[in-house]
Amino acid sequence: MIELVEILKAVLFGIVEGITEWLPISSTGHMILLNEIVPLQEGDDFYSMFEVVIQLGAILAVVVLFWNQIWPFGKKNNQAPLSDHGAGAWIKKDIFNLWFHILVSTVPAAVIGILFNDLFEKYFYNYQTVAVMLILFGIAFVLIENHYKGKNAKISTLTDIGYNTAFLIGIFQLIAAIFPGTSRSGATIVGALLIGVSRTVAAEYTFFLAIPVMFGASLLKLVKFGFSFTTSQLIILIVGMVVAFVISLLVIRFLMGYIKKHDFKVFGWYRIALGALVLICGLAGFVHA
Repeated sequence: MIELVEILKAVLFGIVEGITEWLPISSTGHMILLNEIVPLQEGDDFYSMFEVVIQLGAILAVVVLFWNQIWPFGKKNNQAPLSDHGAGAWIKKDIFNLWFHILVSTVPAAVIGILFNDLFEKYFYNYQTVAVMLILFGIAFVLIENHYKGKNAKISTLTDIGYNTAFLIGIFQLIAAIFPGTSRSGATIVGALLIGVSRTVAAEYTFFLAIPVMFGASLLKLVKFGFSFTTSQLIILIVGMVVAFVISLLVIRFLMGYIKKHDFKVFGWYRIALGALVLICGLAGFVHA
């Protein structure tokens, strides 16, 4: 019988996932640190799967909130139909183009991740890497925002993103796939800002980009784990996903409203402070290597 404390831990993991997945502060880094403080008692193999698959709850929030912007079929609000009549009138060319660009962005991380994921986990999933990447990308956010302050973005709509831009954003996402603590959303947003994408478009694009990336990563982890769940493991996973979904709904709405009036520097300073704290705790022996 599953203990109540394990369910409460799953709730806590879901809250942390729902917050940190969308804010550019590294969900994987926070999950690794949280597991050091309140570890789940289901074994390392289960946790390795859990920290990835719990993201499906967060992804569902994106699908719900942005359904009209990502579903490529329907006559209603179809601003770019494939044709004026027949089946083509139900196809939204602009959204299909968006998905083609997103697929291009997924290629670097997908190829490298499939080939070397176990190697990355062996050598980089530790507090030292998390701390360093938190600090480095925190500094990047501050420097980039200072550099582009007051300047107009070159790319101000999703339709302005071309294949070259999509691939470059994918290269930045690859960094996050290799080094925990980078933040998938943080890496893609930093890359997008450097290329000249506006904050709002950068945030939306990284939300949509997360859909195939997280579904793919979750499927790989589930296949590797073997779908052989105990009852307690299944309950923990479902609770974590549901909580992550609810929290993600709130956080995504907050972030989209926040960046319309503010920049990303506050997240940069947070990353720097957290990275320093992680290093101190690690050196003091509070966090395992």
